[in-house]
Amino acid sequence: MASPAQPAQRPAVGLVMTGGGARAAYQVGVMRALHDMLPRHCGNPFPVIAGTSAGAINAAVLATDAHDFRRGVRRLMTVWKNFHVEQVYRADTVGALGNSARWLLASLSGGRFKGPVSLLDNEPLARLLEQHIDFAAVGRNIAAGHLSAFAITCSGYTSGQSVTFFEGHEGHHEWARARRVGRAMPIGLPHLLASSALPFIFPPVKIDGEYYGDGSMRQIAPVSPALHLGAERLLVIGVGRQASQSAVRQPAEGYPPLAQIAGHALDSIFLDSLEVDLERLQRINRTLAIVPPEKLAQVSYPLRAVDFRVITPSVPLSQIAAQFATELPPVIRGLLNTVGAMRRAGSNLVSYLLFEKAFCRALIKLGYADTMAQRDDLLQFLGYQPD
Repeated sequence: MASPAQPAQRPAVGLVMTGGGARAAYQVGVMRALHDMLPRHCGNPFPVIAGTSAGAINAAVLATDAHDFRRGVRRLMTVWKNFHVEQVYRADTVGALGNSARWLLASLSGGRFKGPVSLLDNEPLARLLEQHIDFAAVGRNIAAGHLSAFAITCSGYTSGQSVTFFEGHEGHHEWARARRVGRAMPIGLPHLLASSALPFIFPPVKIDGEYYGDGSMRQIAPVSPALHLGAERLLVIGVGRQASQSAVRQPAEGYPPLAQIAGHALDSIFLDSLEVDLERLQRINRTLAIVPPEKLAQVSYPLRAVDFRVITPSVPLSQIAAQFATELPPVIRGLLNTVGAMRRAGSNLVSYLLFEKAFCRALIKLGYADTMAQRDDLLQFLGYQPD
């Protein structure tokens, strides 16, 4: 396949990678497809990279390798296609059951139990990130012009704010909106652990005196950080089917198990705000299209249309998770079985925790296929002419 022609001037495309635990393997498949369809020496196609939760981790790898986009994609592939649960959270009997016991004790103590409390211990994830991510490289890539800005979003448990921490050129300024702010500072391991700290499941992380959890909580405008940091277009990679895609409705087989309710809650955290924000952006674009240019010029508040593309799974990821749930270590399967997660109704919760290579490879394959199906449109969107 011939390489598409290089663009005369590449548009400032912002990459937005949302959260979703193990579901973020889908994003790696999307990146692999872009790796294959773009010219070999095209450089980093995304001057602005923003991520949340597990998407923040994928985004961090790409930001540290902004000088070599293809290398960053290969590094993501190496980790995700060989993933095991033990690389993310403790799955041994002592670690998993001990942590769960402390979580139960804290729940029954009325808040008197002190110290970090969570269902699972994500210390292995901290070691994995330290091994694979050179945080100082983000600043070097910005200084060298390979990257304009990198941002990740966390949720403050005390302030109740959605806080986007970012690194960027001096021209990028902090912002403050209702329930969401942008703060400039060097991004490190604590920020990634905080952004990916699933509520109740992983412990919150203290940054500058406040405890933070998963960035998808209370993130009412997921695409906003990339726009604040100068993106002219947006490529958004989600990990759940859009509402416009047909939903499968099945008769209830009884009262929903706790796992089904928990999976529904996680969907609300990770999926709903993105759909609402994209719908809002589309509505603004349509409104601006019918406003005469001279009227827009009279408005002091800067308004502009933002072209965007969204790539989301064509198949419900919970269906795929149900096929691979038995890949989980026995002690984790036992814990999840107590809340009904090992039944079909609980597969949604499993899809967020199933960091096993068979499941991750299936999601990578799906992400690759879904992206390649849009090849010509995506190349044009990124500023390249398809052959």
